[in-house]
Amino acid sequence: MVRWEPGAPERLRAAALELFAAIGYEQATVAQIAQHAGVTERTFYRYFPDKREVLFAGSADLQRRMVDAVAAAPATADPARLVAVALEALAGMFTPDGREFARRRQALIDAEPALRERELLKLATLTDALAVALGDHGVEPVKAAVAAQAATGVFQVGFDHWIADGEARELADLQREALTALRAVVMWV
Repeated sequence: MVRWEPGAPERLRAAALELFAAIGYEQATVAQIAQHAGVTERTFYRYFPDKREVLFAGSADLQRRMVDAVAAAPATADPARLVAVALEALAGMFTPDGREFARRRQALIDAEPALRERELLKLATLTDALAVALGDHGVEPVKAAVAAQAATGVFQVGFDHWIADGEARELADLQREALTALRAVVMWV
């Protein structure tokens, strides 16, 4: 195995995705993933605490981007604008060249209950962090909680459309579309 070759995290993610699809999530081991990526198990654990995290790496970055965007927003921004700012910050992490990986990743998550559970936990953590950021920005607690739930819902709807077969639009556009739909529904209620 080659030591210190750059790109180990990306190779590990690609290897894990291939193995999970080929032999199943439960059957694939860290040793197999590392071998398939051309690295040692020790290298695997340098980047990921367990095999689930290969699919969820980047969650902390999503959270940081949303929280930082809200913190940097003008003090006069209302909750709706803060949600839009947070969603715009997220969209920047999702590029067209990552769409196919995201599609394959989501198919694996959808097929494996333990991974679906992890996905829901990550989304809940994202929602909680955003609610705190909104509160720190001066949004009252109930509004902050509702706005954070709405934001992660809009993100999820936009993401689901972004990874749909045949979809070519940017995530930011799909999130704006979902946010517009949310506003229409809220006005209806």
